[in-house]
Amino acid sequence: MIRRVVVAIALLFVAVTPWMSARTSFGTAAPPIAAVEGVGITVSDLDRAIGFYTSVLFFELIDTFDVATDAHARLVGVPDARARTARLRLGAEIIELTEYRTPKGRAIPADSWSHDRWFQHIAIIVSDMDRAFAWLGRYGVSAISAGPQRLPDWNVKAGGIRAFYFKDPDGHVLEILQFPSDKGDRKWQRGSDRLFLGIDHTAIVVADTATSLRFYRDALGLSVAGESENWGVEQERLNFVPRAHLKITTLRASRGPGIEFLQYLEPRDGRSLPWEPRSNDVVHWHTILAAREPADALRAIGAGGFGLITRDAIRVGMPLPFSVGAMVRDPDGHVIQLRGS
Repeated sequence: MIRRVVVAIALLFVAVTPWMSARTSFGTAAPPIAAVEGVGITVSDLDRAIGFYTSVLFFELIDTFDVATDAHARLVGVPDARARTARLRLGAEIIELTEYRTPKGRAIPADSWSHDRWFQHIAIIVSDMDRAFAWLGRYGVSAISAGPQRLPDWNVKAGGIRAFYFKDPDGHVLEILQFPSDKGDRKWQRGSDRLFLGIDHTAIVVADTATSLRFYRDALGLSVAGESENWGVEQERLNFVPRAHLKITTLRASRGPGIEFLQYLEPRDGRSLPWEPRSNDVVHWHTILAAREPADALRAIGAGGFGLITRDAIRVGMPLPFSVGAMVRDPDGHVIQLRGS
């Protein structure tokens, strides 16, 4: 009898060891990623994009710089790339807008839908949804949602959140979001006279949450911060996707915006791009992660069986605001830029 109990315990330990190791693989060591630093977006006309983000959404322009080095071209995977980048801030969060002067890339597919695999957006927190919606209307933004949507109270984890999808001049999807008093980070609940407060997260469509967790949580060390399952007419009107039924998972590093997975349980006909996207394509986004050691993060990604855009950490040099970088694709093709010093 005692032997059977010992064997059963041993088998149970073997069964749960993979589950435990996925969550304790870093032990007392710090995870590879120190922070989510921001989001990069490729644009077709940088001056127009700066005008939109600063005038309409009240981002602050930090700086602009031109880059045309071999190291940068190798980093972004675009031979002979010549680019100009603007860094902008909203609250404490940063975005980087880049126009490739040469070579020019492809536009966002005109028939893009919110459940297509290339979908990514940033969620901008507002202090007053009705005022923000009216303000966007004054500028004639291209709407995706059928007006601001309030998620229903029966959805305990998301009830009371108000959201609205729209597009920037290139067709990149943006979201404005207002949390009720019992949800969201505490910093979004502080009183403010500003209308646009900052960026809570970037959202990406994923095919399978478990696979994406292996990449972002197990390989890179981000932590799950929240989960919900959303459906109903409000969700359909928000995403402009009939029968929309989503499994939503939010991950965070020790600081910076979150990364939100959007897995569409229905409908299941979201598409992948029919061509291999590159950094100079306007459809391109990348999430910027501060790595304690980019080479270590690359090894963790490679050990997990995930593909790399750059095999080694590249020393990029000035005028870029980081010293060492690498580019990788997640399981759905979304691009991550690792940065270190």
